[in-house]
Amino acid sequence: MAASKTLVFKVKRCQPQLVVAEKTTPNEIKQLSDIDDQQGLRFLVPIIFFYPPRVGGELDPVKIIREGLAKALVCYYPFAGRIIEGPNGKFMVNCNNEGVMFVEADADVKLEQLGDGILPPCPYMEEFMCRVKDSRGIVGCPLLFIQVTRFICGGFSLGIRLNHTMADVGGLMLFLIATNELLKGASTPSIPPVWQRELLNARSPPKITCIHNEFDELIPDSQNPMDEVVQTSIFFGPKELQALKNQLPTNKISSCSRFDLITACIWKCRTIALEPNPREISRVSIIMSARLKKEIGLPIGYYGNGIVYPAAISKAGILCESPLIYALDLVQRAKIQLSKEYIKSVADLMVIKGRPKYVTKLNFIVSDLTRFGFDKIDLGWGKPLYAGVPCAISLISCCTNSKNDEGEDGISVPICLSSLAMEKFQKELEKMISRPISRI
Repeated sequence: MAASKTLVFKVKRCQPQLVVAEKTTPNEIKQLSDIDDQQGLRFLVPIIFFYPPRVGGELDPVKIIREGLAKALVCYYPFAGRIIEGPNGKFMVNCNNEGVMFVEADADVKLEQLGDGILPPCPYMEEFMCRVKDSRGIVGCPLLFIQVTRFICGGFSLGIRLNHTMADVGGLMLFLIATNELLKGASTPSIPPVWQRELLNARSPPKITCIHNEFDELIPDSQNPMDEVVQTSIFFGPKELQALKNQLPTNKISSCSRFDLITACIWKCRTIALEPNPREISRVSIIMSARLKKEIGLPIGYYGNGIVYPAAISKAGILCESPLIYALDLVQRAKIQLSKEYIKSVADLMVIKGRPKYVTKLNFIVSDLTRFGFDKIDLGWGKPLYAGVPCAISLISCCTNSKNDEGEDGISVPICLSSLAMEKFQKELEKMISRPISRI
């Protein structure tokens, strides 16, 4: 399934359109939560789906998806609004039904010709995503940028850029499920959308009650912003995972998830590759959701951000020199921090400290998207060949379900590093799994 590195094709885009709710919706201002309003969420997150040709008849995915969006925006009407800034820089949503950005496009290539170029790090991502003039545009901009690209074989791609301030991946998934149900004839979504952002607001008075290593106040990162960065993606299949498990004590193998093991492995290899001062602090921040904690009381239809990212920390020298189990234990301890108190403490910290961004120096942020079901969203063309975040976003990596050339199920993890560090990272990872890495 390898992609041709010399593959050349053209994508013809139509003029962007604004898709609005097909019925009248409330015109109002809605408050975002203090978890929504984190500085670290003020960016556009890309998600892409690749669908094979439909068997048994032709349907136009552009028409169908555009109509489904117009229906879904009736009940998810805040998505058709715009972010505005209130007192003290607080973000809110002006629900004015200005619409989501939608682009119809055609590519003069067959989907199968892209080969594994549809997998992270997708080299064609920008061709299949709606162009955004200012990628940092959050205030006053559409909250969703959507492009549907038809291939000459009958397959298509669905590229989405989501304003992360508005929702997390779980919230976007609810919106896509609703769109799918409505375009297939349902009168209302099976899971009614719920706003209730006040559930994740700071307490009164706010009080930081937990340790938050992810927001430590440090000297700004001295890395040269002009350093050339490159992307790669690592496939962890049965063989790679077994090689990692072989390095663990027998009593630890059954108690760790694939995600824990992969995260520990990459964190260690990445830290070695960056060659920090041994006394510097290296950290890994695990993106976790408040939806996992029933005591928070988030309704099933809540589509706002529930994101927090508890961090594990270690002196870089100790992390690099210790066996894999050391990093694994720290990853698992970081995940245990998730609780109602921890989430409320994050919201309080946002208010008290003015919405600080997470630490960037020697930090690796990772999210597990394997259980969200993106790879099961059927819009009438069957399940997608690939669905997920198509690349690493700076120091953020997302684990997604994938298959290798042999058809084995596994997890793909895109990585972004400087070109020099990437070479070192690849060598360390090869040592870790005792064989060449599966995909570069």
